[in-house]
Amino acid sequence: MTTLNDKKCFITGAASGIGRAVAFASAQEGARLFLTDINAAALEDTVASLKEIGGNVDMYRALDICCHEDVQAFARDIQTDFGSMDVLMNIAGIAIWGPVEKLKLQHWRALVEVNLMGPVHVLESFLPGMVEAGKGGHIVTVSSAAGLFGLPWHAAYNASKFALRGLSEAMRYDLRRHNIQISLVCPGAVNTGLVQTLDIVGIDQDTPEVKTLKARFQRHAATPEQAATAIIKGIRKNRYLIYTSADIRLGYWFKRKWAWPFEQVIRLIGYQLDKVARQQEKPR
Repeated sequence: MTTLNDKKCFITGAASGIGRAVAFASAQEGARLFLTDINAAALEDTVASLKEIGGNVDMYRALDICCHEDVQAFARDIQTDFGSMDVLMNIAGIAIWGPVEKLKLQHWRALVEVNLMGPVHVLESFLPGMVEAGKGGHIVTVSSAAGLFGLPWHAAYNASKFALRGLSEAMRYDLRRHNIQISLVCPGAVNTGLVQTLDIVGIDQDTPEVKTLKARFQRHAATPEQAATAIIKGIRKNRYLIYTSADIRLGYWFKRKWAWPFEQVIRLIGYQLDKVARQQEKPR
């Protein structure tokens, strides 16, 4: 697929962050958009803004991708009126970090339900129609750098994002005969609303130490628009792994080629995070 012009694109998480930026980038490419997000007001605002620039939004609906029945109902309505999709973009996701011993069952379940089962619901609802149509297509799934290597304080988040990587690798083989291409997006730091709403379990985020870490993250973060540009370019070039910044591409190369030095860097990051946790445990 060398162009998105006149292609029917289903996008989750379309009201904010990378999802919103991808919706605008796809509209500028001439795509026909089918959008969803859990935030109804933000989705309405996104759709209105897209229409102002001439974007073609064929259908949209606010829903929680964790709800299988709601995703299925939306898929049925779309496919009844417009037929099968050309592109599925699973972008919606949440982030919960924290020392593994502080994570509770609800944190693990929330990450699995949104980050893994959400995309599964989309695939189960739309993919059979794409296969039956026999026109090929493209599936884009946003994982994370945390889908390429384990990171301190990321155990549950890693689990959900590694799962997307395994799913995508398997789909490359399963769907090849149907000419449906697969892209796995592995962003590093991207300055989205998740930076402010990030749940770090057992950590007071109002302390100077945590605020400093967040500020450092934002200084090195790509913008959602830069991430969207990388994703659209990756689709055009039929890339399996799509990086939104060079540091993650380099880090993954080091992990595979120079494992020991890479592990020392990750351990240093872990030590710095543990230091923050220990400081918070001390009486102030």
